[in-house]
Amino acid sequence: MQQQQPQRKMVVSKKLMKVGPWGGAGGHPWDDGGHSGIRSITISYDRFIDSISVEYDRDGQAFPGERHGGAGGNHTTQIKLGFPGEYLTGVSGHYAPVAHGGSPAIRSLAFRSNQRAYGPFGVAEGTPFAFPVDGGVIVGLCGRSGWQLDAVGFYVATLRPETMYDRVHKLGISAYRSVMQRMGHTQQEQEQEQGKQVNGNALVLHRT
Repeated sequence: MQQQQPQRKMVVSKKLMKVGPWGGAGGHPWDDGGHSGIRSITISYDRFIDSISVEYDRDGQAFPGERHGGAGGNHTTQIKLGFPGEYLTGVSGHYAPVAHGGSPAIRSLAFRSNQRAYGPFGVAEGTPFAFPVDGGVIVGLCGRSGWQLDAVGFYVATLRPETMYDRVHKLGISAYRSVMQRMGHTQQEQEQEQGKQVNGNALVLHRT
């Protein structure tokens, strides 16, 4: 009987693509950049999406992103992904003006991982949009916000099989951090000494 070869672990590529945003032109632009993964998403909502915040992964360490949007919303939901085995593969939703004559805002959001679906959250009214990722993973968010979430876009990275270099590099980072922590260095000082750049060179594409 032939033995099955173990499935190779997939890792996120450093090459990023920026897509979107979908929604309106209100509020102010924000950009979380691209990371090595997403651990959780917290959204507040009612008739529209009031705010969103994302906890990212930065080379094995949790990295909390800022909250974007207003302070309202009667409902708050936190989506906890089973990182690193579970990753975000698609987002869909609707956008439309909240008040007559106003600028469109994000009215609903739904998320899809490689394991399950989450949502929709909010009210599915207005213009629908959908962004499925085939062979890749969403690793960052961007958009516009003010009193609510006005628009949302995404950073996408491809998935590739893990190599020996990836495993050695990961062990090297873990060992380095362990030594620095014993010496009393903060994470910020570690990152400054390593001179790492999380985003790298992103290829920026805009929706037409």
